[in-house]
Amino acid sequence: MGFDNGVRSSYVTIVLWASLAAHLAAAPQGPVSKPNILLAIADDQSWLHASAYGCGAVRTPAFDRVARAGVLFNNCYGASPGCSPCRAALLTGRHTWMIEEAGTHASSFPTKYVTYPDILEKDGYFIGYTGKGWGPGDWKISGRARNPAGPEFSKVTIRPPYKGISKKDYAGNFAEFLKGRPKGQPFCFWYGATEPHRGYEKGSGLKSGKSLADVVVPPFLPDVSEIRSDILDYLVEIEWFDSHLGRMLDMLERAGELENTLVIVTSDNGMPFPRGKANCYEYGCHMPLAIAWPARVAGGRAVDDLVGFVDLTATMLDAAGVEHPHRNDKALAPAGRSIMNILASGKGGIVDPTRQYIYAARERHSSSRYNNWTYPERCVRSRDFLYVRNFKPERWPAGDPQELTADGTPGPMHGAYRDIDSGPSLEFLVSHREDRDISRFFHLAVDKRPSEELFDIRKDPGCLNNLASDPAHGETLRQMRERLKGYLRETGDPRALGNGEIWESYPRYSPIRKFPGP
Repeated sequence: MGFDNGVRSSYVTIVLWASLAAHLAAAPQGPVSKPNILLAIADDQSWLHASAYGCGAVRTPAFDRVARAGVLFNNCYGASPGCSPCRAALLTGRHTWMIEEAGTHASSFPTKYVTYPDILEKDGYFIGYTGKGWGPGDWKISGRARNPAGPEFSKVTIRPPYKGISKKDYAGNFAEFLKGRPKGQPFCFWYGATEPHRGYEKGSGLKSGKSLADVVVPPFLPDVSEIRSDILDYLVEIEWFDSHLGRMLDMLERAGELENTLVIVTSDNGMPFPRGKANCYEYGCHMPLAIAWPARVAGGRAVDDLVGFVDLTATMLDAAGVEHPHRNDKALAPAGRSIMNILASGKGGIVDPTRQYIYAARERHSSSRYNNWTYPERCVRSRDFLYVRNFKPERWPAGDPQELTADGTPGPMHGAYRDIDSGPSLEFLVSHREDRDISRFFHLAVDKRPSEELFDIRKDPGCLNNLASDPAHGETLRQMRERLKGYLRETGDPRALGNGEIWESYPRYSPIRKFPGP
């Protein structure tokens, strides 16, 4: 059942699905030993870019394997459309606005916020991570002795097929982790790839044999060959992430450990393209999610329940039978609810109708504005609508359009927009911004936005048609606004309690750019 060049053959995959389906139909529901936990988290992958979701331009047999063996979630929302705060929320089980410096990008991680790997370690788990744990940021300056994701296992390297792909052999490092585990001890491992984060080797998608014709271009980007090729390069890196996951699953299967391993596969934020990553829209916060635990969870299901990242934290602790040490302390308690009831239900569709809303937020992403200012957003998502609150609509959402050069003089106009990852797609929009057919896409990506946005995501997953000023949706707007406002106040968000400027005070430990004053 090994891989041929890192990818499982379609035939073996089909046979495996059939055997798994037959096996899991009778999955035991009685007591089992504490499960191993394997969390696999990609870096910058939007939810629909896995073959289990019907994307024909990418092959993700390992993600599909987990989805078929367990549950495919159609409505998972990351805590933030940026990596560092989203990972911090997942590690702590608290929303980004509840963890101070850790809730923004490239800052610190206060020690008072305990992480689930630390909690599980105290309960007897062997823990570790490979690749990208929590970051970017400075955990040492916070007084921590190690990355919040745990001890690092990243010494094993590999020769990647394309530039931009990490030399770390994630699966090889997982093997080293397993070798060091004391016999009989449950493990908790964080597999954090740096793919599909930019940069990419330009043209790698075409070199790999992919076709421009297979790409479905998001509605907020122009359908041109340059964009299609850039998306193919992105999909190649998703497949690299998936291939290492597949090797890890095979290791566990050969060792007889897969049955009692809770496997969670997701991403931290959306695709690194204009109007994707760093935006509280669907393509920025809607994450892929597949979860399997053959010993306890019947497979072959797709679930539509709304699930947030803080719920995943609660689920891992629940599955391990461990209580959060600060569960009764409002200032430190986790915010999520375990989804074990959904996993153990054996059902698909809407399983838990009480899950009616999920939330996400962002403050600073990159160093993108004058005086290192943030772009504060909060959002609430129901099954049908997405409401976004932009607290500083006078600021540029993609970052200031112009920055200062080393000698303090202004650089070219439209030469910045640092909250969009640089690459061929951004370069194309900027260089063709005056073309009649391209102009609107450029402005969708960079223009200032109103304080309120409302989208019908059933009809408009690209979040292009703002319904906030439409009288026909006035009641929906009011309900979503009040829902978000109430929840932010209940959970202590400084933006809702009149102390939002505190976010501007948190230090950034990555390079800081300079921009012209307002």
